[in-house]
Amino acid sequence: MMSSGCSTSMKQYLAGCLAVLLTTSAAAFEPPSYRKPPPVLSASGTVQVAFTPGHDAGKLIADAIDDARTQVLVQAFSFTHRRIADALIAARHRGVDVKVIADRDQTEKIPTSLIARMASQGVPVFMDSNHSSAHNKVMLIDAGSAQATLITGSFNFTHAAQHKNAENVLVMRGNSALVDLYLENWQDHFRHARPYR
Repeated sequence: MMSSGCSTSMKQYLAGCLAVLLTTSAAAFEPPSYRKPPPVLSASGTVQVAFTPGHDAGKLIADAIDDARTQVLVQAFSFTHRRIADALIAARHRGVDVKVIADRDQTEKIPTSLIARMASQGVPVFMDSNHSSAHNKVMLIDAGSAQATLITGSFNFTHAAQHKNAENVLVMRGNSALVDLYLENWQDHFRHARPYR
């Protein structure tokens, strides 16, 4: 707080500095990535939706994983849903390229996290700790193919998301441009993620 004995010229100087700061474009202080306009894509393919409570979103996701032919790439905030974890493990065991990027804090804080179990079963797991929260809930299945599938929504891959919360899941098939955008974002996070243990 400025003392009452501060000179008028000092007050004027500080007021001028404050005015310059307030009138400077906010964009000058934003990282360059915030200056890119969000992409707009044409709608194509199919969209399947599930809401909890009411729909078995976990089964919808696990079934999509079971249909994977070559690859499943995951971004997860928290992961406690056994059926989804088992589907990823089974996909890995049948030769599908499965990789999981998870939030480090959630993995370490949640005693029922299945990240360690998936890693012990051969699923490559990576920790993203570059953000306050690695809060994406995304699966990319067979990106680059005709059957490319994107799964996203509010649904964490957790027991609570299925049985306790009000959540949503979208399963989008046949929109390769959309899958490619999510793949690019997944790869951006993979570059700074570190192997689990």
